[in-house]
Amino acid sequence: MSTFPSDIEIAQSAHITHIREIASKLQIAEDDLEYYGKYKAKLPLSLQKKNPEGKLILVTAMSPTKYGEGKTTMAIGLADGLNHIGKKAIAVLREPSLGPVFGVKGGAAGGGYAQVIPMEDINLHFTGDFSAVEKANNLLSAMIDNNIQNKQFSLNLDPRTILWKRVMDMNDRALRQIIIGIGGKSNGIMREDGFNITPASEIMAILCLSSDLEDLKKRIGNIYVGQTYDGNPVFARDIKAVGAMTVLLKDAIKPNLVQTLEGNPAILHGGPFASIAQGTNTVIATRTGLSLGDYVVTEAGFGADLGAEKFFHIKCTKSGLKPDAVVVVATVRALKHHGGAHKDSLTKEDLTAVQKGFCNLEKHIENIQHFGINPIVCINAFPSDTAAELQLVKDLCIEKGSDAVVSSAFSDGGKGSAALADAVVSLIDAGVNHYHPLYQLSDSIEHKIKTVATKIYGAEGVEYASKARTQLALINKLGFNEFPVCMAKTPLSFSDDEKKTGRPTGFKVTVREFEYAAGAGFVIPLLGDVMRMPGLPSIPSAEHIDISIDGKVTGLF
Repeated sequence: MSTFPSDIEIAQSAHITHIREIASKLQIAEDDLEYYGKYKAKLPLSLQKKNPEGKLILVTAMSPTKYGEGKTTMAIGLADGLNHIGKKAIAVLREPSLGPVFGVKGGAAGGGYAQVIPMEDINLHFTGDFSAVEKANNLLSAMIDNNIQNKQFSLNLDPRTILWKRVMDMNDRALRQIIIGIGGKSNGIMREDGFNITPASEIMAILCLSSDLEDLKKRIGNIYVGQTYDGNPVFARDIKAVGAMTVLLKDAIKPNLVQTLEGNPAILHGGPFASIAQGTNTVIATRTGLSLGDYVVTEAGFGADLGAEKFFHIKCTKSGLKPDAVVVVATVRALKHHGGAHKDSLTKEDLTAVQKGFCNLEKHIENIQHFGINPIVCINAFPSDTAAELQLVKDLCIEKGSDAVVSSAFSDGGKGSAALADAVVSLIDAGVNHYHPLYQLSDSIEHKIKTVATKIYGAEGVEYASKARTQLALINKLGFNEFPVCMAKTPLSFSDDEKKTGRPTGFKVTVREFEYAAGAGFVIPLLGDVMRMPGLPSIPSAEHIDISIDGKVTGLF
């Protein structure tokens, strides 16, 4: 039996079309393309319409496991599937972070025969958007410390109150808490600082929620930095950093056009994580896709309790976008994991474990239904899945009022998702979905957190650490209380304890502290032990990545 080729082998052997040909499928004039080589291009902001007519499809998933659910793969496969059945569809996705690429998760360009290409470029630097976000973020950091150092023009900023952290796009636990300014007066004021990973930067969140360059500048100016010794708030506009930061982002704000393996258009733009940020691609890219195509397939990070909830409450609320359909990705082996099956037995038929683990998928289906949308479940097929297991998942989904369709996009590309595409189109045409949020912006921060914790996570309630209680008072004082909440928690469980798999009950979540993203326009409650700067695993993926003397990259997956 021949071995199934790796993702990078498939990507490197694929026929890739010049990007101007991909643009022509969307009626984009060649003069509108800003080339980054032959296979990548930036698109102008002018292509997005204020009220685009395309249909928006969100792809989310059940709670992730270490065995992978293939949400991005299924999103790309669905876009290819829609094109396969004759629809004009575009995949609009996030850009990968280098942290997971060199860490444990690998790249985020899809998998098998449902990928976006050029895969190596997309996973490694791409068009430099992450670098621009990093530089803009760290410019503000440098100007903050310079203002403290320069007594003549100082804003009297209290270093103990500074919340703004530096960022870098790599997993590096040693940078979570650091001391800067060591070595004497000429090296600045000594103070405690730290690094977040670039996808967790508020600049990334702002980039993804901005509607245009003017909006980007306004949001950057609203970034909350800290307080003066007199207790007055200090924002980025007070540091006079807004213009220079925006200049660094002048190209990063433009969406990136690439293609799928089947030569269908894909737009990649922005890349916040859903466990520690809002987990969705840019509003600009989504509107551009909806302006250029009849169907846009997008995704939101991790499970529906994180990415989808934030897609609804943050991205939709801020932009006015409304999803026409939602797809929840599940795998038989993930259901078995949540049903308590041992990792060594996941490839063996086990109907009991599937039925027991369905409680996790069941909760995600219910969560989407809370928002007025009945989702379609996409079963990402693996060779080890049996007919009986697949049928059991379908039957259980029907009992919850949702259709379930098997997709073999990983092995068969667009034709493997044709049935899913048909089901999604039929659901949209039926017009039965009517999205609505679960809370209003005028509700208190505590009410918003309780709503998400109880309705989405299934918690019995919320507890607050003393630090969080103190910060709540500051949130109200600063006028941030009418922001949505961007819950930061482990993606591995509905609770804030990653060991509680399946559908835990009888638990409470603990808000240990808050972070403020006034420029992006949301408040971040930190739950449990979630970190905004990940660390590398004991054996990182970086150990297996290499390049030959003729320039061929290996080890990416």
